[in-house]
This record gives sequence, structure tokens and C-alpha cells, in this order.
Amino acid sequence: MPEPPVPHGLDARGFIEREGSLARVPHAFRPVVAAARDRLLDAFGTRLHSAYLYGSIPRGTARVGRSDLDLLVALLDEPADDDREAVRALGEALDKEFPQIDGVGTLLYSRARLLSDPETYDLGWFVACLCTPLLGDDLAEYLPRYRPDSLLARETNGDLALLLPRWRERIASTGDSEKARRPLVRFMSRHLVRTGFTLVMPRWNGWTSDLREMAEVFGAYYPERAAELRRAAEYGYEPVGAPDVLRSYVDDLGPWLAAEYARVHGVKAPRPD
Repeated sequence: MPEPPVPHGLDARGFIEREGSLARVPHAFRPVVAAARDRLLDAFGTRLHSAYLYGSIPRGTARVGRSDLDLLVALLDEPADDDREAVRALGEALDKEFPQIDGVGTLLYSRARLLSDPETYDLGWFVACLCTPLLGDDLAEYLPRYRPDSLLARETNGDLALLLPRWRERIASTGDSEKARRPLVRFMSRHLVRTGFTLVMPRWNGWTSDLREMAEVFGAYYPERAAELRRAAEYGYEPVGAPDVLRSYVDDLGPWLAAEYARVHGVKAPRPD
């Protein structure tokens, strides 16, 4: 069995260190981030509690013309359909205006949802460890510290079996469009690699957001599936529009990973919605 990479990503007490900072935003992406900040304030005004960056841009690893802008927005009240339309329109405008990004993804929740007990080890962990504060009061101040344990693994990615039917519907909706399949390959590849990594995360006892390293860590514990996750990691960075890739995800790798996850960590606790 190959040796996994040396664990890292934890502080001296064994808690996951928060990744990313505004200081790490590459120079080419700073105008995009500034525009996003200003437009979020214009869109939500006093209803905005806080906003965050996540992904490659605040980690300093974004690639010009290849990386997307990832945002999380917390409102003081529950988002409505008009709010979701507002962030969709904001993302489309930023994507058209700034060629250095390849799309915008915005998560939209209420402050109460992000701080709720059911989300403590899912969305709460995501905000506290993977999000970089951009605007407002940092919700991480109200959340616990997190270790890479089985509880965190279960509550972050223990719902893959529930997602697979929705993925099949999304694949069917693309028809024969290679252009429509490419973002699906990127999204599903990343999700499967992260799920594979968190499956073994408690054994490795570390944290990383690098897809290739995630795949290497996973492969050290499941060598029979290592090549599949390495390919998925590459497609997470450089997606293809091949239908057979998507079929393999929902017919083979995804079901196997969901079953193994449930065996090792259990199933994610149901959410109110």
C-alpha cells in the first residue's frame, strides 16, 4: 500500500486551520473581488449580515481564465426567490465583465441557518474553516473549532446517496450538449474527490483542499479505486464533456463511495428542509 502524503492543515492543538485570506488573493482577481463586495452591498443593503470568499481565489491558487469566483452570503433573514435571482444576476454580470474568472457560484443562506445546531458540522464548519471574510461580522466567532474526525466526515459528505438521483436528472437535462456537460463534470468530479478524501480524513488526521492531494490521500487507503479518483481530480481542474465520465460517476464510483461512506461513518443527519 502506498504511503499517503504527510498530514497537515491542523494547528498545534489538532484543530483544522482556517484556509485562505484576502492577502492571498492574486493581483489579477482583486478587481473582481472588489466589484463583488460593492455589488453585494448594493443588492442587499442592511439585510446583509456577512459575505465570504472561498475556493482557489482566497487560497491564492486561482488560474486566470480558468477559475471561478466562489461566494457565500449570509442574510439577516431567510432568502427568498428574489434574493436568489439577485445573486444569479450578480454572478452573470461579474462573469461577463471580468474575463479572468470562469463563472460565479454564490451560496445564499440566513444567519440563523448557518448557526443552527443541525448545520454546526456542515455549513458551520464550511464557514469557519473554508471561508474568508469579505464583509460584515465573521460568523466563525460564534462557531466551535473543528477536528478532522468521523462526525465531521459524516455531516459534511454523508449524503451522497441522496444526491445521486438528482445528479442523474441533471445529466439527462444536458441532452447532447457537450458544453452543458463540462460544468457538470467539473462539479461532480470535485464533489466525489472531496467525498473520497473525507472518507479517509479521520485516518489521515489532516486537512487539504487540493484536489490532487485529496486523491493521493484517498488512494493510499483504497488503492483499488485510486486511479478513478486521480482522474476525477484532473477533471475537477480540466473538465471534459464526455457522457461516459458522468455515467461512470452515477453508476459506479458514486454508488460505491456512498455505500462505503455509510459503512464507515454513517449517514448524514436529516435537515429540516
